[in-house]
Amino acid sequence: MDHTVVHFEIPAEEPERAAQFYRDLFGWSIEKWQPQPDVPDAVGGMDYWMISTVPTDAEGKPTRQGVNGGLMRRKQPGQPPANYISVESVNDYVIRAEGLGGTLAFPKSPVPGMGWFAYIKDTEGNIIGLWETDPTAG
Repeated sequence: MDHTVVHFEIPAEEPERAAQFYRDLFGWSIEKWQPQPDVPDAVGGMDYWMISTVPTDAEGKPTRQGVNGGLMRRKQPGQPPANYISVESVNDYVIRAEGLGGTLAFPKSPVPGMGWFAYIKDTEGNIIGLWETDPTAG
């Protein structure tokens, strides 16, 4: 497996204002997440906007080189942007990061129907998201 950036998140005080900024600056398509009937709410009811920097296929995977992401209402002062790295097992990589001097910043949590994520802090205090694809997550 390639351990590459698969998603990014940008926190914002005013997500609508930030979305307009990135639309105007880069031409990104940014749409507020709308839960679908009979489909688990992947963002747990929080304000979340999906950012498309490149086109995607029916499964939501980029069809050419690039990474898509999200924009969310800032949850805490100073919350930094986060990049998510694809891993085989969130649990294994949290343990591995801790063994290398990193720390757990947010525990493993599901994104229903999509996968699992956790935040770690590296040895320099940077937040890194770990992402494990698992359609049975929930």
